[in-house]
Amino acid sequence: MKTLEMTGKTVDEALKNALKELNVSADKVEYEVLDEGSKGFLNIIGTKPAKILVKVKRDYVLEAKSFLRKVLDSMDIKAEIKITEEKDTLKVNLVGPKMGLIIGYRGETLDSLQYLISLVVNKGHDIPYKRIVLDTENYRSKREETLKRLAEKTAYKVKRSGKPFRLEPMNPYERRVIHSALQDNKFVYTYSQGEEPYRRIIIELKDNN
Repeated sequence: MKTLEMTGKTVDEALKNALKELNVSADKVEYEVLDEGSKGFLNIIGTKPAKILVKVKRDYVLEAKSFLRKVLDSMDIKAEIKITEEKDTLKVNLVGPKMGLIIGYRGETLDSLQYLISLVVNKGHDIPYKRIVLDTENYRSKREETLKRLAEKTAYKVKRSGKPFRLEPMNPYERRVIHSALQDNKFVYTYSQGEEPYRRIIIELKDNN
């Protein structure tokens, strides 16, 4: 993290000088007042400049983009990286050809990249935790709808047969979608079983049925 000591007639002037020297805007820095300074007698005798210590904040958005660009270049994939921030969530969207390679089998590559970006952004714990959502070609939304349909279809099978049904192993995000889709179902209930990465959901008939 880049730091700089700067002086000025006032704290505000010292900050203005520091921003000019660092060539950044005020929202990109944090500062500590080392000495508020003194105007002295009649603003002439005993004047003392204000002194501050300015630190440039981490640009975690730029770090995420730089990391992802290196990964994409190593995979020989050309893509535009779009990043937006909403409260505690950083949404990263990729636009370009060959996005199937980024998604991988049932989103496994996408999930792995998402995890790695999270490590980059949240390293050092010097900022509030940022949740990372990596997406391309609206895959997340499409996959969620597919999982919801799977949940309803499987619940219907369990209701008709009375026998429990074990879904294939899924990651935590996909399991949450299934659990959420069936949490208000009157006939079945869900629970997870097994260890990662083979943890799966079991759908069973409720006792009152």
